[in-house]
Amino acid sequence: MQLTTEAIRSPALPSATVVLLRDGADGLEVFLLKRHGLSDVLGGAYVFPGGKVDAEDAEWADRLDTAPAALHAALGEPELDGLQAAALYVAAIREVFEETGLLFAPVTPAQAQQAWAALRTGPRFSELLEPWGLVLQAGALHPWSRWVTPQVGGVVRKRFDTRFFVAAVPPGQVPAHDQHEAVESLWLAPGRALTQYWEGGIELAPPQIMSLAHLARHRNVASVLEAARARQPPCIRPEPFEQEGERVLCYPGDPRHSLRERALPGPTRLHWRNDRFEPEGGLRVLLSDA
Repeated sequence: MQLTTEAIRSPALPSATVVLLRDGADGLEVFLLKRHGLSDVLGGAYVFPGGKVDAEDAEWADRLDTAPAALHAALGEPELDGLQAAALYVAAIREVFEETGLLFAPVTPAQAQQAWAALRTGPRFSELLEPWGLVLQAGALHPWSRWVTPQVGGVVRKRFDTRFFVAAVPPGQVPAHDQHEAVESLWLAPGRALTQYWEGGIELAPPQIMSLAHLARHRNVASVLEAARARQPPCIRPEPFEQEGERVLCYPGDPRHSLRERALPGPTRLHWRNDRFEPEGGLRVLLSDA
């Protein structure tokens, strides 16, 4: 993972990511995929499943278990219309299915796995599932945050406007990696994922670092979902600057950020040091309740 400092002129692409959750033996765990090393977006890094909105995603808006108006309200983005909001949820469900085999729909685990195997032979999501007459379970996804790639100083050359959702894994279904876009997958407690990152075991990008620091404050799935329902998702627009020769990303609440109200727990800035992003104070700050 490399830092890029050139200006990015392209608009931010509407995207969706899902933080899959489960309760493990020692508490909350999240599902992470390792992107293929040759990927043009965060190659080699561990990410949550997701991707950009496709044009056909809006075609499924009338086959969701929740009305587009309710989905629009949950996102808290008045500049969107109901159809655009619904397309974000469809994109999230589609990307999770394509990348992990989990299907947020009234299907059995065996049906989900059979459909995922069939998907690898060529048909698109809509072509494969439309004959089933499925209603997609958008209500199982809860908006958590929104991340917009900065114009400069990010870690990718493309820009994304990504809505992060949280969701419990559908009962009986087991996520995996597709051996194409993702080459490994694992379940980790948020704090353990951050510890492995700090020890050099895995690579993480800033949105994943900050999201894991946020999730580390929760003990179980119920706590995360309750928190998601209790507030609308904050919009995070990192603002980069240079300090003593270092690139720094700051977040709402930081003295250098244009928004002075804190939006997330954890550090308000990350420094590019030692070929990775680090907060002042190190791992302790990422895991602290302060």
